[in-house]
Amino acid sequence: TGDIYGSLTVPEKETPTPLVIIIPGSGAPDRDGNMPPVLQTNVYKMLAEKLAENGISSLRYDKRGIAKSKAAIEGENKLHFETYVNDVVDWVALLKKDKRFSGITLLGHSEVSLIGILAAEQTQVASFISIAGAGRSIDKILRDQLKSLPTDLLSESDNIINSLLAGETVSNVNANLNTIFRPSVQPYLISWMKYDPAIEIAKLKIPILIIQGVTDLQVSVEDAELLHYASPDAQLVIIEDMNHVLKKSSADLQENKATYSNPKLPLKESLIDTIVEFLKSK
Repeated sequence: TGDIYGSLTVPEKETPTPLVIIIPGSGAPDRDGNMPPVLQTNVYKMLAEKLAENGISSLRYDKRGIAKSKAAIEGENKLHFETYVNDVVDWVALLKKDKRFSGITLLGHSEVSLIGILAAEQTQVASFISIAGAGRSIDKILRDQLKSLPTDLLSESDNIINSLLAGETVSNVNANLNTIFRPSVQPYLISWMKYDPAIEIAKLKIPILIIQGVTDLQVSVEDAELLHYASPDAQLVIIEDMNHVLKKSSADLQENKATYSNPKLPLKESLIDTIVEFLKSK
């Protein structure tokens, strides 16, 4: 349905280098980790540059339907979770043909690190890295996020989630819930709800690194621990003072949110050290 565009960053080395495919997080961030005007972080661009400084190649890309890959989608109602998984599998197949790379690692950020887990199940890659990845299925996350709604809206949202879990769409959605449960996005939610990240990560038989920031406002340390419990051989690293966009921040809401619109703020230094050490030990 159209081309998907990305940026390949390769350090100047004569010998083959490891390659990391950076899978963008939930929502609509572009390959650099930006979604103006609400999100301007350069998080994936910075990650690619830091990996290159350490002799590691990377691919970051605009997801289907986003930024330069915007035309590669027939409509929101045709989009399924597996669509994104298949795209990663196709990137792996393409890049395995490139003699510059010695092995491929998938790196999934945010709630949809699950995309990387499912792609790793379907193709042979060297390792998998989850950063701020959810440890619960999306239906449980949505219920948790919506629990502060007024009683009537909470009841309706629960009913919608129950219907979607049963594979049934809901045509009439309250206007106050339309952003999350609009009919055109329901097929995608149904396909997403089929997967529990903890169950899926347990199926992987490759080296795994699970990273979680303590001051992340969107994904908790408990999520990382759920993933680690399901895959006890994985390496779990909890980073103090790192938030969801991988920048240094306290848990103060105002300070934390300010990092989402400061593209010049560097990545948390220990994050890069952790990733590089993991990749070079494999």
